[in-house]
Amino acid sequence: MSKIRFGGLTRAHEILIKGLFEHIGLEAIRLPEPDNEALKIGKIYCNKGQCNPIYYTAGSLIKYLFSLKQQGVKDIEENYLFVTAGSCGPCRFGMYETEYRKAVKDAGFPSFRIIALQQDEALLSDLREMGFTLKRTSFLSLLRSFVLGDMLNNIYYKTKPYEVEKESIDGWKSQSLTLLYKAIRNGEKLFIPLTRVRKELSKIPTDFFRLKPKVKITGEFFSQMQEGDANYRLPGWLIEEGAEPLVEPITTWLDYILRTKIQFISERAFRGRFLAGKLISILFILKLYIHALYSWYRILLGRKPDPLKSQRKLARYARGYYSTKLLGGEGHLEVGKHIYSVVQGKAHMVISVKPFGCMSSTQSDGVQTKVSHDMDDSLFVTVDTSGDAEVNFKSRVLMKLHESRARASMEYEEVKKTLNLSNQRIVLLKEQRHDLKNASRVLPKKGIATAAKVLHLIA
Repeated sequence: MSKIRFGGLTRAHEILIKGLFEHIGLEAIRLPEPDNEALKIGKIYCNKGQCNPIYYTAGSLIKYLFSLKQQGVKDIEENYLFVTAGSCGPCRFGMYETEYRKAVKDAGFPSFRIIALQQDEALLSDLREMGFTLKRTSFLSLLRSFVLGDMLNNIYYKTKPYEVEKESIDGWKSQSLTLLYKAIRNGEKLFIPLTRVRKELSKIPTDFFRLKPKVKITGEFFSQMQEGDANYRLPGWLIEEGAEPLVEPITTWLDYILRTKIQFISERAFRGRFLAGKLISILFILKLYIHALYSWYRILLGRKPDPLKSQRKLARYARGYYSTKLLGGEGHLEVGKHIYSVVQGKAHMVISVKPFGCMSSTQSDGVQTKVSHDMDDSLFVTVDTSGDAEVNFKSRVLMKLHESRARASMEYEEVKKTLNLSNQRIVLLKEQRHDLKNASRVLPKKGIATAAKVLHLIA
């Protein structure tokens, strides 16, 4: 049996997916997090002018294969394979698999096997052809791993900026991942582990009265999701700079893929209505399953994670600026998320992160100036991640971040005035309300900044 290697997601997602692979009897190991050394290796063996995700992922894979070779591991090409995401286009995402194969071949591994799970094909067929039997229940478990990873990341980034004891939320996340990883690997029900995760979260002291601007991270799927060098460690850096990052869950992207696929089939149903109806029904049921799963796990975690965004609402927001029929990358999502963040009062600032020359994100950026103007000059900045321009990248973000702090402060003062709360009264209520000092506390929807939400709650 071949040994599966995979990577490119967040640490939380990869640990949980590893548990699933081990549960079904497969040996799976996470690739090291893509770093700038992997980027350099990827540029050596891949064609020129590719997206950064190709360079980072291919470089990380080749770097790992070189390490196996140096250790004297035999029959690497026969005993190892790499599983990644793929697409049929229209952007360069459709060429990722070809580039990976070209890169590992030029690196000295011509027969190394790569499986690209296509967005528009049955996700199980490729693995069956390679000799793996992956049951449909295991595929549903894979979806559960995605949802759980999203939830842990969401709670982490909502809580990390407000922790009182340094690294306390990091310890909670590591402990939670270990607990859920073991439960998934052993095929156990997740009710008890998730209940324990919620209880441990409530023990972490926090100070939600700290005034911090909220910064929404969007953009190209790979770049916005990374936690390391591939986007200059953006989420962690924003926390260090005194902001609260809002990271998009992978589940939103899965929901988007299902919605666009249903739309695509519906518009071509005249070619075969029975088959179209059958496919739409399957996709719709899968969509309902994901939403139900997300809602159930969110309840078990005390409703601390944010609810999923409505794809219909995102499409409605974007439709006036960007056609929902244009596919590639995240399509209309970047525009929809920008407008959603402003109209729904979710963030003070929006950052669009993309690899250099990303066609889909560049196309989206073409209308974002108009969107920003129509949204009362919303704070929006688009930045490239070329791997060698970190100072320029962060300088551009810092200029807008300064403005977002001012807006958060203005919001906070307006809420104080509206609720007739003096600084002395706030300090007194802060000392009296011990229930606000634990990380599991769910805050009201009113307000954007977390500190403003707390004022609405204590008022």
